[in-house]
Amino acid sequence: MHGQIANRLRRAVDRHLDEGEWAAYQDINVVHDRKVWIPDCFIAPEDSKAHVTDDGIGIKASAVHLIVEVLSPGHDGTERDREPKHRAYAGAGIPVYVLIDDYDGHGTVTVLAAPRPDEAVYTDVHRVAYGIDVIIPEGPAKGFVIGEAITGPARGA
Repeated sequence: MHGQIANRLRRAVDRHLDEGEWAAYQDINVVHDRKVWIPDCFIAPEDSKAHVTDDGIGIKASAVHLIVEVLSPGHDGTERDREPKHRAYAGAGIPVYVLIDDYDGHGTVTVLAAPRPDEAVYTDVHRVAYGIDVIIPEGPAKGFVIGEAITGPARGA
């Protein structure tokens, strides 16, 4: 399910952005303070050349407006996506972090916004069960809906 959800999401975000100045990316490094992440999906400028790190290893986190992680299977993957990445993305000042979690009850989508980089926390947290639409609150993806078309129905319900 992980790859299927990530692919559905990226395609839907691309349609939402509709050939504007922003684009959805997958399988590209995001870099902040010598830390490198490979999110399942993120939004950055369509013309990202000015935002590539000096060493060419990836896109600077300062250019990223939204990151989505679809929880990876297994204990290590779920714990990494829920806590360390949450703190890292908030610490990097990523405006919106979305966590799609197949392993939380019957599935949840959490939208975190309003980061406080100095504390590495998000101050606005909205969590819903699969089957309930959640809307991206700000930035280039403002108004984008994550619902059953992306996550599928609640798991095991």
